[in-house]
Parts: sequence; C-alpha cells; structure tokens
Amino acid sequence: MHDFGTTTLCCTPSYAMFLGETLREAEWPREEFKLRIGAFGAEPWTEKMRQNLEASLGIKAYDIYGLSEICGPGVGFECECQHGTHLNEDYFLPEIVDPKTGQSLPEGSFGELCFTHLTKEGMPLLRYRTHDLTALHYDKCPCGRTLVRMDRILGRCDDMLIIRGVNVFPSQIEDVILKQQEFEPHFLLEVDRVNNTDTSMLKVEVKEEFFTDNMSDMVALQKKLEGELRSVIGIGFKVKLVEPKGIERSTGKAKRVIDKRVL
Repeated sequence: MHDFGTTTLCCTPSYAMFLGETLREAEWPREEFKLRIGAFGAEPWTEKMRQNLEASLGIKAYDIYGLSEICGPGVGFECECQHGTHLNEDYFLPEIVDPKTGQSLPEGSFGELCFTHLTKEGMPLLRYRTHDLTALHYDKCPCGRTLVRMDRILGRCDDMLIIRGVNVFPSQIEDVILKQQEFEPHFLLEVDRVNNTDTSMLKVEVKEEFFTDNMSDMVALQKKLEGELRSVIGIGFKVKLVEPKGIERSTGKAKRVIDKRVL
C-alpha cells in the first residue's frame, strides 16, 4: 500500500483491523499513505468497528454487499451518506421474509433477505434465501438516490446462537466490546454443554496499555465487561481476559465462535 500509493482497500473488516494494528506497531506514519477509502464486507461488522477502522487507517469505510450465488460483489454498496446499503434493484428484486415461515414481511421489518434475479439467464434464482438478517427501507436517501436501502447485516440465521434460551449474535458481543476503551476488537466465544446446561466462555484481548500484572485491576476489568454483556444481551458470559496478540488473527473471515455442543 505504501510503495504503490494505494488509495482504496477492499477486504473483510476484521482483516482491515489487523492491517491497522500492524501499521501502528510498525510505527509507519499514516500521512505517508494515500489510503482514502475502504470497502469492507463478507462478514458482519458494527458501526463502532467502522469508527475504529476510519480512525486507525485514516479512511472513509463503506459497507459492500454481494453473494457468489447472485453475482459476487456488486449487489449493493453504501453511498457517501453511509446511511444504509443501496441495492441494485434494476438487477435484483430484494425481499424480507420471516426466517421460519418464508412469508413476506412489510417494509422496515427485520428478517431474512432473499433475492430474485431480474436479468440473469444462465442460472436465474427465484426468491433465493440468503440467510442474512436485515431490514429494507424504500424512502429517499439523503444522497438523492431512490434505490432501496438495506440496514447493516446483524448476522445470519445460521450464525445466531441460542444460549440458555436467549438469541445471541456475535455482532452484539462485538458491539459491547468495542464500546469499552480497554479492549481490542478480537474475541473468541466458546460454547459448550455441561450436565444439560449451556456454558459460554468469552476470550477477549486487552489493549497493551491496559494489560497489567495487577490481578485486582484485571478482575475489575473482567467484572465490568461481564456486567455490560449481561445488561445488553440478557445472559451471563464467563469472560477470560487475554494478553495482546493472545487471540489468533485471521487473514480471511474472522472465526468468532466455537460451538462444542452436541444438540
């Protein structure tokens, strides 16, 4: 990026965070880079992560959306207003359906996104269910475009965990973690079942300036995060704080959950 004067970065948001972290550790002056725009997708990410990416890399971070089954990247892209992803309705007919029944839901309802091809001839898809959970809005965007806008993907039907009867999305956990200044955006949730009861262990990486050998400080930090998670998500997580770089990095889609339960 430095040598070629790259202005645009396209990758997963978790890999972009890794790049920002690497540049910071290498003490590369940000002003020597020409990066202006980041186009990130392929995994759910939060508004707080957007803010972190923009601050870390000095860019405007935009959400992109695509599926290999439809056409790959290019199904939708955020505009300069960053007020939802515009879907290309001249090529795809989007719809929100109930994940359980498949019935269409009204505008603004949260549910599963599905598409119907309008132009593809070789392998057209009719009401293809993506398993992505979001909502659609048809009002005019502040940018002036009238294409339907899609909310940020909260998660997937098959990413959603049910832990002790509560629906849990990894993006919810990420949002709680990133709102605390002491933690890096790297975590790993391990779910298991012991004596017919779900257990959950959340490993969270502490920023270097907050990681200490003082046990009382670390316990206080652990209890603080456990309280925030319970308040937002509604169930208790056992939090284990790990040292900087204590969680394995991914160069592709981040692996956030290990579910060991045999259901």
